[in-house]
Amino acid sequence: MIIDIQLASFFTAAALIVLGLFAALFLDNLIKKVIGLAFIGDGVNLFLVTLGFKPGGIVYIFLPGMSADTFAQSASYPLPYAMVLTSIVIGASTLAVMLGIIIMLYKKHGTISSKKILDD
Repeated sequence: MIIDIQLASFFTAAALIVLGLFAALFLDNLIKKVIGLAFIGDGVNLFLVTLGFKPGGIVYIFLPGMSADTFAQSASYPLPYAMVLTSIVIGASTLAVMLGIIIMLYKKHGTISSKKILDD
């Protein structure tokens, strides 16, 4: 059952990345391209969280009364979660900057179509 959930998470991450790549490469609307890039980031974050999952694992906090061997054998791997937390913060700020640039492009060109902006 746990392996099925982990496998489903891998497939969901792959689907988000593929959907984001399609949106970023083939759609004309700049807002939809930015949403596609956000999907790619979310797919990578889900992939990293799924890699850090350990069946039967415990939270990686050393509690009183816990032996070092028990902690080392059953604690989940904390690095992917730290990377995902950092990625979420960086992704949110990057998304805000991209949307700000799109607003400036709309004010200058009057459209958010990438073909029309590139033609100008």
